[in-house]
Amino acid sequence: MNKGFDNDKYLSMQSEHIRERIAQFDNKLYLEFGGKLFDDYHASRVLPGFEPDSKLRMLMQLRDQAEIVIVISAKDIEKNKIRGDYGITYDSDVLRLRDVFMEKGLYVGSVAITQYSGQNSADLFKKRLENLGIKVYTLYLIDGYPSNIPLIVSDEGYGRNDYIETTRPLVVITAPGPGSGKMATCLSQLYHEHKRGIHAGYAKFETFPIWNIPLKHPVNLAYEAATADLNDVNMIDPFHLEAYGKTTVNYNRDVEIFPVLQATFEKIFGQCPYQSPTDMGVNMAGNCIIDDEVCREASRQEIIRRYFHARNNLLEGTGTEEEVFKIQLLMKQAGIEPENRAVVPAALAVEEETGAPAAALELYDGRIITGKTSALLGPSAALLLNAVKELAGIEHGIHVISPEAIEPIQKLKVDYLGSINPRLHTDEVLIALSISASHDENARKAMEQLSNLKGCQAHTSVMLASVDRLQFRRLGIEITCQPKYENKRLYH
Repeated sequence: MNKGFDNDKYLSMQSEHIRERIAQFDNKLYLEFGGKLFDDYHASRVLPGFEPDSKLRMLMQLRDQAEIVIVISAKDIEKNKIRGDYGITYDSDVLRLRDVFMEKGLYVGSVAITQYSGQNSADLFKKRLENLGIKVYTLYLIDGYPSNIPLIVSDEGYGRNDYIETTRPLVVITAPGPGSGKMATCLSQLYHEHKRGIHAGYAKFETFPIWNIPLKHPVNLAYEAATADLNDVNMIDPFHLEAYGKTTVNYNRDVEIFPVLQATFEKIFGQCPYQSPTDMGVNMAGNCIIDDEVCREASRQEIIRRYFHARNNLLEGTGTEEEVFKIQLLMKQAGIEPENRAVVPAALAVEEETGAPAAALELYDGRIITGKTSALLGPSAALLLNAVKELAGIEHGIHVISPEAIEPIQKLKVDYLGSINPRLHTDEVLIALSISASHDENARKAMEQLSNLKGCQAHTSVMLASVDRLQFRRLGIEITCQPKYENKRLYH
């Protein structure tokens, strides 16, 4: 895989810049971490060379000064919002995040539930956390937010929120995903700190949109595609343009909230230290792109993947037409079509040829591997076998799974578990491969290639069963599916 991003340069520049920002304030800085703190796979996909744990590695250098507050929206708890890359709910991810941070030696002080308006599910989650010994604070919905500044910056606005008790000079505010209320939490804390005579500061560490590349750069368009459900819109920062005469990129929620930040700082310091939303940020990612075209192409591919995910979600009833329409518009702006994802036409061609569901995978060197439906295997299972055989240099006519390994699994499925489909799913074929590997050299060589599938691109001509999607995710394969079911049953 070609690299377009210098991760070492990024870590060095980013750490230095954050230290400079901490020095601007007296003893207390609330640092909002946008995006994913330690598993930012979106960034690693659109900026090849970016390591998913880069932010965490940078934060580890400040661990003695820092404590973490994990923020989750009561609205996301109520609707069981799912984190797409892990397939778990946001409330479950709060527990996962806390475990990972603590295992790394980082101090997690508390959890904050934002946008609270009496949701019963939020009350239950708060009680669960408290029973686990975790401090929980509540921040409420404010009428007229974010435009009613006199109410927001008052005892009836931010003053109504719980004051989050912290003990360290650097407070990192993070969350399972976007739209969780991280900035509102920071601003609420500034208000409460001021009432207690503490002169706290605020800064924002948000990777996207990247402020110093063009507005319609594919990297920034891919960010809009990733947040299509939030209806985020990249835009020129009007405050920065007015203050400095320079064009920079920000997004609508930061631009909308900036007057609130100004009003808050004016009440604390008498003046705001920032002239624009861009000033608030500490993001150095744009300075570390070393191959612009590699990042552009990676981002185009990400937009197409987001398009298929949105179409799948719409069919499953978990997405909206507005999300699909927005990503279609972004594809037009980027000058791309779904067929620009090489595995899409490859999978559809095999389906047309065979009249049955098919799949395709692109290896790092550009080779396209396909899989078709057979009496023994589904297309996804066949695809995985064909791919590892190709990587291992095994002729495709050679079987790496013995019938003795397949037949017991089929018998179990049909005779004992009541399945009407005897074909093996991806998890079952991998188990069968591992059994054969114990006594077959070719099977062993094939299985050893599974790790080399990480980061490969794949597409199926029908939507996958959840078990297959999970296996592709575990293997690190970037999978997309045509927005159609394999059969016409109403229940899937």
